[in-house]
Amino acid sequence: MQQLFLSFLPAVSDSLHSCTKMEKPQDHNDQEPSKSPTTPASPTCASSTSVKCAGSTSFHPPPTQSPWSEISPPPTYRPIRSPAINPPPNTNSQAIILAPVPQSQKVLTISLPHTFQSPSKKIHSPDDIRQFINSDSSKNFLGFIVSLSESIRSHKTSDSFHESTTLKKIVSIIETLIQWTEEIPPAQQSSRYGNISYRTWHNRLVENSESLMLQILPELLKSSMVEIVPYFTDSFGNSSRIDYGTGHETNFAAWLYCLARMGVIEEVDYQALVSRVFVNYIELMRKLQLVYNLEPAGSHGVWGLDDYHFLPFIFGSSQLINHKFMKPKSIHNEDILENFSNEYMYLSCIVFIKKVKKGLFAEHSPLLDDISGVPNWNKVNSGLLKMYRAEVLEKVPIMQHFLFGSLIQWE
Repeated sequence: MQQLFLSFLPAVSDSLHSCTKMEKPQDHNDQEPSKSPTTPASPTCASSTSVKCAGSTSFHPPPTQSPWSEISPPPTYRPIRSPAINPPPNTNSQAIILAPVPQSQKVLTISLPHTFQSPSKKIHSPDDIRQFINSDSSKNFLGFIVSLSESIRSHKTSDSFHESTTLKKIVSIIETLIQWTEEIPPAQQSSRYGNISYRTWHNRLVENSESLMLQILPELLKSSMVEIVPYFTDSFGNSSRIDYGTGHETNFAAWLYCLARMGVIEEVDYQALVSRVFVNYIELMRKLQLVYNLEPAGSHGVWGLDDYHFLPFIFGSSQLINHKFMKPKSIHNEDILENFSNEYMYLSCIVFIKKVKKGLFAEHSPLLDDISGVPNWNKVNSGLLKMYRAEVLEKVPIMQHFLFGSLIQWE
C-alpha cells in the first residue's frame, strides 16, 4: 500500500508545478486589499504547457495491476505484534523445517570393569560441531532426550509412575540444593544482575559434589565420580560469570545420560525422571534465577524461545499431545494457566515467563506467541526437537563448554 501511494506522488507533483503562476488567494484580514495598478492577470499559465490553473487538475490513473509479483508477495499482516527491534539476520528456520525429526534411541550401557576418565572440552569450531553431530555419541544422547519426551507423552506431572530408590535419592539431592538457597541469602549490592552470593552457593555445591554422588552410586561405580562430577557441577550455572543457560541445562541432561549409560538409571525410570527429577531441577533453577539474579547465558533476547531453558518446553509439549481440550493457543487463556500449570511443564514455563517479564506476551516472547498458532501439540513437540538440535547442539558458543570423556566420547 505504501508503494502504491508513493507511485502517485510524481503525477501529483508534475500537475501542481506545471503552472508557473498561481492565482493569489484573497486575504481574510480586516485590512483593505491593495489595488493592482497593472493589467489583470492572464487566465492561462505562462509556461509552454497551457493548462487552466483554475480548472480541474487531472491525475494519471492508478495502476490496475497489483504492484506485488508472484515472486515477491505482500508481507503477512500481523496486527498483534509490533516489536521494537528487527528480527535477527541469517536465521536457519528453513533448515530446521526441512530437517528430519530426531528419533528415540536405546541408551548404550557400558560393560564393567570400565576405565573412567576426567572429561574435557573438544569443540572449538563449526567443523568440530559437524563432527560431533554426525557421531554416534551425539545421536545416542539426542535419542535419550527424545526417549524422555516420549515417556511423558499424554501424562500429567502428578500421574502415577515407577519411582526407584535411586530416583528418590536424586530428588533428595535437588531438594538439598534448594534448601541451600534459604541458608545463603543474596548479598546487598547495587548491581541488578549477578548477585555475588551465588558464588558461595556454587562453592558449597562443588565442595559437597562427591559426597552427593556417593548417595546414588553403587560400590562398583564409585570410580566414575572423576567423570560424572564435572557434568553435575556445571549443570547449575557458572560461578565466574554468574549466569545460566541452555548449555548448563544440557549438562544436566548429559549427567542423567551418563547415569543411564552406567545402568544407574533404567528405561523404566524415564517417566519419573521427567515428572520428579527434571521438574524439581527446573524449580531449583527458577529459585536460583530469582534469588541470585543469574544472567541469561547466550540468550537470543526477545527472539529466543526462553532466556534460560529449552528442555521443559519439549517435555511439556509432549505432555499435552492428544489432550482433548487444551491446544497450543490455550497458553493465552489465563484460567487454563492458573488451574493447570502445576500439571503441565509447558504451561508452567509460560506462567513463569509472564511473571518475570512485563508487557505484551507477543512482544517479549514472539517465538512462543508464533508457536501458539500451531494446530496441535504433536507438531509443536517435533518442531521443538528439531529446533533443540539446531539451536543448542549445533551452536559453537553453547557446545564449546560441553565435556567429553569415556561415557560421551569424542570420536
